[in-house]
Amino acid sequence: MLVLTSPRGKSEVVHCRRTESRDIYCIKSLMRKFTEKLFGRLNVIYLLEKANLAVTLCNDKEEIMAQATFVDYPNWNVAKQDDWVSLFRELDSEIPCTPLNTLFMHLFVAVDEYSIGCCKEIIRTVFKAVPELHFIFLIVPVYMSLGSTLITVFTQVGSIPCLTFEEDFAVYVCHRHDHYPQLHIRRARVEDHDDLMPIFLHHDTILKETYGEYFLAELIEAQDEENHAVVCEVEGIAVGFMSVCSRVNMELLHECFNLGPFHGLCNPHPDDILEPLQEPSDQGSEDATLKTSSQGSKTVEELQEPDFPEAKESIQVKGITYPHQGKTVEEALTEDLSSAVQSGYANEVENIEKLTEVSTVEDVAYHVSTEDSVSILLPEEKGDFRPSYRGTPAAFCIQLFCIDEKYEARSLDFMNFVFSLFPDKSFCIISLPHLTPEFVLIQNFVKAIPFNNCTLEQDLYVFHRAGLLKSINIRLATDLDTPGVENLVSTLMLNKSILSDLNQYNEACRDPFQNPYAHSLTSALHYLVPVRPRRQIVYPLEKLGINAPSKEVSKDPLSYALNHTNRKLTLEPKITVNAKIVVVGASNVGISFLETLVFCPHLKFSNLTLISTHGLPGKNLLGTEQRRFLASDHCFNDKDYALMSLCSWVNIVVGRMTGIDRAAKQVIVSKEEIVLYDHLILCTGQQYQVPCPTGADITKHLTNREIPDNSSQQYTGKVPCNHFTLNDEEDCFKALNWIKNNSITTEGNVIVYGNTIDIYTTVETLLHIGVRGSNIHLVHPPPTSNITCINNYSVESAVVNALLGAGVSFHRDALLAQWNDGEYPDPIRSASFTTPTKPFRLQCSMFFSFCEKNVDYETFKAFNDACLVYDGRLVIDTNFHTNDIAIRAAGSLTKFSNRYYSNEWTHNSFSSKEIGFQLAAAMLSLFDPTLEPVTEPPADLDRLIPMYKGAKIQGGILPGHYHYLHVAKPAIPTPLEVQMAQPDFGLEIVTGSAQDGNYFRIHVNKYKMVETITCLSKEPFPASNYIRLFGQHEQVLNNLCERYDDNLIPDLFSYFSESWCMALFHDRFIDLRKELRQILASKKEEDLPSIEKLAHQIEDEEISLHEKPRKYLQRVFQETIYKSLVEKSVLDYLHYNHYHLPMYAWPGII
Repeated sequence: MLVLTSPRGKSEVVHCRRTESRDIYCIKSLMRKFTEKLFGRLNVIYLLEKANLAVTLCNDKEEIMAQATFVDYPNWNVAKQDDWVSLFRELDSEIPCTPLNTLFMHLFVAVDEYSIGCCKEIIRTVFKAVPELHFIFLIVPVYMSLGSTLITVFTQVGSIPCLTFEEDFAVYVCHRHDHYPQLHIRRARVEDHDDLMPIFLHHDTILKETYGEYFLAELIEAQDEENHAVVCEVEGIAVGFMSVCSRVNMELLHECFNLGPFHGLCNPHPDDILEPLQEPSDQGSEDATLKTSSQGSKTVEELQEPDFPEAKESIQVKGITYPHQGKTVEEALTEDLSSAVQSGYANEVENIEKLTEVSTVEDVAYHVSTEDSVSILLPEEKGDFRPSYRGTPAAFCIQLFCIDEKYEARSLDFMNFVFSLFPDKSFCIISLPHLTPEFVLIQNFVKAIPFNNCTLEQDLYVFHRAGLLKSINIRLATDLDTPGVENLVSTLMLNKSILSDLNQYNEACRDPFQNPYAHSLTSALHYLVPVRPRRQIVYPLEKLGINAPSKEVSKDPLSYALNHTNRKLTLEPKITVNAKIVVVGASNVGISFLETLVFCPHLKFSNLTLISTHGLPGKNLLGTEQRRFLASDHCFNDKDYALMSLCSWVNIVVGRMTGIDRAAKQVIVSKEEIVLYDHLILCTGQQYQVPCPTGADITKHLTNREIPDNSSQQYTGKVPCNHFTLNDEEDCFKALNWIKNNSITTEGNVIVYGNTIDIYTTVETLLHIGVRGSNIHLVHPPPTSNITCINNYSVESAVVNALLGAGVSFHRDALLAQWNDGEYPDPIRSASFTTPTKPFRLQCSMFFSFCEKNVDYETFKAFNDACLVYDGRLVIDTNFHTNDIAIRAAGSLTKFSNRYYSNEWTHNSFSSKEIGFQLAAAMLSLFDPTLEPVTEPPADLDRLIPMYKGAKIQGGILPGHYHYLHVAKPAIPTPLEVQMAQPDFGLEIVTGSAQDGNYFRIHVNKYKMVETITCLSKEPFPASNYIRLFGQHEQVLNNLCERYDDNLIPDLFSYFSESWCMALFHDRFIDLRKELRQILASKKEEDLPSIEKLAHQIEDEEISLHEKPRKYLQRVFQETIYKSLVEKSVLDYLHYNHYHLPMYAWPGII
């Protein structure tokens, strides 16, 4: 905050922020004729979109006082965008401008009364925000004066001609040293003690309490050849301090970290052992890569503490790590401080905001999983091999660092000086507790990657001397660069692929794109923004004819992830979140949660980990075959996983969670490995379980009534090899292989046992791959509800008739009694069942179980042993919290606490994708400073559960080759007949017949909104299009109800393939709806309220009308500005999206 005072004595409290699109109107209002003469005629929207940096200065009322825009090339077309450096250096040889240290001012506007103060504050802010920036140029016509404002910060250095017309332009420059200069760095002196101590004590007093009042003076006095202390000073006053040491415990570092990319932080030596004697097979490499993910080593750590004496030599107090170096002050107080650390001071490190601190490498404790890891990762497929480095150490470490927050942006100024103190060292290293907020200095370092067995709790950062280079030359590659590139990428996992691409480029002079999976570029990805994949319209190309979009739009896109950057993003900082967020379970909820975090453009989550039995889904194991064993909820498919590329951002741990140590914040994986967490997210969902036979002897002719209920019992015997519970694609793939390898298609009975929709999709898949219908037995256990899995008599009748036509046998109300007549069950040769009447026995070659889903026993045991509250399901509150604040849970695994008195509503009632998104939104408030802080709800509202609005979807291919889709609002399950009997049910629109395979049903509720969609068709249909119809008003669907009542819609399938409705399926149609709603909700006419306000007044009977309300609102709409605004918005939408929607006409195209 800064106070500006005008010449008339008025004052304003101002602050700077980045320019936003909502500022455009005010910026234009501040532009004068003088502005146009100085900067030219500008399109402000275009300029802001292309600018590297745009800064707005506001007062405390958020009123815009000034704005400036900066770009990395000259304006007025005086030089080419990529070739201006030589021209500007000729003006003044003492100005070493480069593309890395120079920006050009393309616009400046300000409130006249405060313009000089605003200009100086913006310039100071820009130099502070961009540490590499040293020069700002301003180019204006030579005949123009800068005026009284800009002349205060710019100095003329010469003039240059224009490229396109005969006119000269004056060049002005603004230097960093006049506004936010580099800091002067020198060796520390004892007399600096009094200047530095207030900076330390402002954030922390533990060092003083521990070492005494003069600990800093003693540290400065103790300098020698291995230990140095330096300060930065401003006007003779020390404002920052850094202590560095050349003694580094390389043995500990090599034991804990993968330092191969840095050659072990050692100088090369002829006796270095960098490779194992035998190269592993390619297959082994691929397997290892799969298991460790594209980010490198798994975040899996062993429980025991490492047995390194050096690891216990540091003192870490509230984020300040201070080493034992044999100096007087350390020797005196080692014992006391060791106990202080163990008493809990170290855990307070996450509360430090600006005080930054480091330790010697002798005490570093690391656990790092970051997106920087892939491209610098030595492949783990080399097993237990660790390189051996015999050269001298090439690194020194930062032990203690602190700087006044006013000068923190210049922290990197220390590095040139400290490297000069160690001319034989190439690396500087620093260690921090992993929850320390990322500060300016550390943003220039690279995280090192820990080995799997590292349990140290700090992050290691590395800085190379080359990072001090201020100018680099970028050019096209040539054949002569090959040896240098080979040396550069020699330690990378995919170095051969990179060199192959380079060779192809040199031969063809173009980039090879044939292998999108060739490289892991995650060391650079955090400079880019991941682009969220867009949902595409499925076009009826034949019906659209010449009005169809181009083939580039309508064809299936390649399945690759897209990451993007531009000028505007080059100076847009990302906030790094180092908290260890561990997600257990690759369910749709878990994937949606990770997707939401990964696609936050301004946040960089460096420690995301997924623990999953089979790793990330989306391996496309079943190929492109449409028929899948399991029904789909249309949340994600294989293409979605490829487009997201979560493996680029998330560490994958393949294994099963078998325990949770809440005290140590550890997840035990597969009973032997551990994963550390700060936030644990449980999304394991529910799975089909192996049914527990009742054990009834069918020779005694028992009925279901005579058999005790064992539905809650857990099967503990050996699972037969030919018994299958299908819960994911891996399970389906194994079942398919079993069928192919055991001749199931030609002989043997297949029993499908259960009551869910998956029994139908599985039977259809079996029939499709060649299993005879007469060999399939569909066995339904007694239902636990009066609601069937399809809940539509017409659809069920068609499916049952198709099964009977295929020869599939039905058995209803049957309880599994025994396998193999009670003998050893592996493999299953027969299965016995009891019914309400008489039992029966079936021969069996393969048994599919789709009984009611439940929480896996090992998962339940992990919860129970960790003392998490479990009541049939894991108990959570409305913010997804379990009884442990660090553990959240979501999805079908959970239930709401009984204090909400809403046991009938669970997360299973809602869309899994929406649940995952809401879970991420709840957690983002912890990490995203741009979000408003979450306020606690009033006590009476804290008893209300959240109601989500996303549609519940299920679909698949049912017996009879029926393609099925059902979309409905979240609701407590109720029989369809009961729903339709309600007085406020609304309207049912049905075309076609389920038996004929052209059934389309839409339920429009009493508010005329589409609430349910059911489709059953012999032919494939665009399900993703139809899902978009949910929640639309029937009038948006071209007056659907009126047309149906007039018998104008004989077939809804045909109706929704007409060209008029393509816009409804467009992914940006929802934005158009919001924009139109905003127009109608805002007041546009001075003497009239908004259309929305009028509607409310009519509803509240505040207006007396002489005509029908609907007619009145239509008349107001037609006679006011609203009609033209709505029309313009719709036409703009169609014009902007014409490449997707060429079937619409708009003014100017005819």
